[in-house]
Amino acid sequence: MRRNLNDLLAFVTVAREGSFTRAAALLGVTQSALSQAVRGLEERLRIRLLTRTTRSVAPTPAGERLMQAIGHRFDEIEAELDALTELRDKPAGTVRITCGDFVLHSVLLPKLAPLLREYPDVSLEFDVNYGLRDIVADRFDAGVRFGSIVDKDMIAIPIGPPLRLAVVASPDYFAAHPAPKKPQELTAHNCINQRMPTSGGLYVWDFERRGRKLNVRVDGQLVFNTTQPQVDAALAGLGIALLPEDEVMPHIDSGRLVRVLQDWCPPFAGYHLYYPSRRQPSPAFALVLEALRVTAPR
Repeated sequence: MRRNLNDLLAFVTVAREGSFTRAAALLGVTQSALSQAVRGLEERLRIRLLTRTTRSVAPTPAGERLMQAIGHRFDEIEAELDALTELRDKPAGTVRITCGDFVLHSVLLPKLAPLLREYPDVSLEFDVNYGLRDIVADRFDAGVRFGSIVDKDMIAIPIGPPLRLAVVASPDYFAAHPAPKKPQELTAHNCINQRMPTSGGLYVWDFERRGRKLNVRVDGQLVFNTTQPQVDAALAGLGIALLPEDEVMPHIDSGRLVRVLQDWCPPFAGYHLYYPSRRQPSPAFALVLEALRVTAPR
């Protein structure tokens, strides 16, 4: 029976990761042992569970059915084992969070560092990713995104104040190009674009003033999929960027960037930590929630 459970866990992990290499790393076993376990399970069931190619691994229809039947049970067992740490003197366990790199650097690490010092058996794993990850399917405890894009079926708590976007460029750029007075004039400028990780399209710059909303499709020589290179490009005088205010404010204050169209950039919901409403937080995750909630603005 124990061997069967190990083989089932091996199958579930490979199916979720879509890779024997990643699954072996997660389980702490060799790829050959993992492949043998899955092959043995298929032989006992007399049905193929995974389709293997040189580039990917995917569940067969039978594998999908088995995944739906047992995958969540391993998650429930893991959650119950985590919950048992309530009976320890101090909580323990790993909390996995997906987030962007700036909020990790500016908010999460500073606020959670005291927790790590106080609770040495608590570990944090951060996945820096700008896409809208499915935190349930990808087995994250939580994600951090702007409040306006968090799914309604999630519990979300603010971990920072409301934010604004900022339209910025270097003084040298504006010395060579007249600063735009209204959003429509951005179409005549060299703008620094962002490729959206989820849709794959270019970000459409959106503005609002006195209830009037405008969407502007800008063009330029540069496209990035993260924000820090956009900051660097703007500082280098390579164009106009639209970025969260907190990421560029030090450069605005120092005069290295000039802000325009400020009256077209209203406040919006800032960074929120979100997690599934149906999941009971583990003791370690409850500590993370409390650390962030205590320091969040009321």
